[in-house]
Amino acid sequence: MDSKPSAEPRPKRPPTPVKIVIAGGFGVGKTTTVGSISEIKPLRTEALMTSAGAVVDEAVYTPDKTTTTVALDFGCITIDEEVKLYLFGTPGQDRFGFMWRDIVHGALGALVIVDTRRIDDCFPAVDYFEKAGLPFVVAVNLFDGILSHHLEDVRWALAVSESVPLITFDARNKLSVRDALLAVLHNTFRTRAEAMSGAG
Repeated sequence: MDSKPSAEPRPKRPPTPVKIVIAGGFGVGKTTTVGSISEIKPLRTEALMTSAGAVVDEAVYTPDKTTTTVALDFGCITIDEEVKLYLFGTPGQDRFGFMWRDIVHGALGALVIVDTRRIDDCFPAVDYFEKAGLPFVVAVNLFDGILSHHLEDVRWALAVSESVPLITFDARNKLSVRDALLAVLHNTFRTRAEAMSGAG
């Protein structure tokens, strides 16, 4: 008696690609964030800082910083068998703001990084995502592991809605960055679910 041929296993589907934007002011830790978690060697478009750019690339709080992103940072991380995140870090200076529209196109959500020593620098990013309607999470980067202001004071200073998650993280720590990115995903799914229920 002939035995039935065994069924061939189904090929695994590749993970769904999800685009996340990493934004914020100059020197807040965007490049470090991407580099801390990317499973590939990050693509970086950095240039040496020069005396000509000293006026706009103010590095008072980041004296060891010698380069600045002039286009974008790119990296990726596989979350699980179903989701792979593609991370796009924006340039922090206003003079490169014309690139933001192309970088943000197709993104599911954004992580806006804040340095509370220079909180004014993150207003453009917060305003951009509020106007664009893209779900985002505000993440206070803990430089030297110190939270210098209460989170609710940061929320008040930024004038962001209570519906926008406000978290702390360490851009140098892979697990901390992972948790921040998961917060972006959860916020996006929650925002979409609320929009769908409201439309129904």
